Amino acid sequence: MQHALSTGPGTGERWERLAAWLREQLDVGQVDGIWVFRVVRRDKSEFGTAVLSLIAGDRRRILTARYVATIKGRERGEWHTELSEVGSGPIEALQELLALVPIRADDEDAPAPVEARQWFPPLPDLPEAGIDPATEAATTEDDPSMATPDGAPVDG
Repeated sequence: MQHALSTGPGTGERWERLAAWLREQLDVGQVDGIWVFRVVRRDKSEFGTAVLSLIAGDRRRILTARYVATIKGRERGEWHTELSEVGSGPIEALQELLALVPIRADDEDAPAPVEARQWFPPLPDLPEAGIDPATEAATTEDDPSMATPDGAPVDG
């Protein structure tokens, strides 16, 4: 299986997989900023690191999310993730908190910003209570059980 090449910072199959994992780990509605470091490939592995800023109440938290994907060898396809808090403080202390993020020794580039909506798009609105749009618009052509034996619609 060939992996799609990313078209920009924070895009591509492995970043999407990390974002999906993060949706399970935290309240993505609190995420107000994402930055990603350049992906590093070393030996048989690929390493990705993202920095996330979250706001809850009057506090800001800075987290790092990392993945390691094995891309060669017998263990190809293995996937490991890690999430850790780097710091927290008042909302206005973004730059001071970001300064706490460890700089990777092999990375000269600053992390690139990624739109939070790119990783965590808003969920579609839920249907009105008791109304299932999938069945509301059903016709006798869609579901023959909604017709009498002679093909006439069933009154309901």
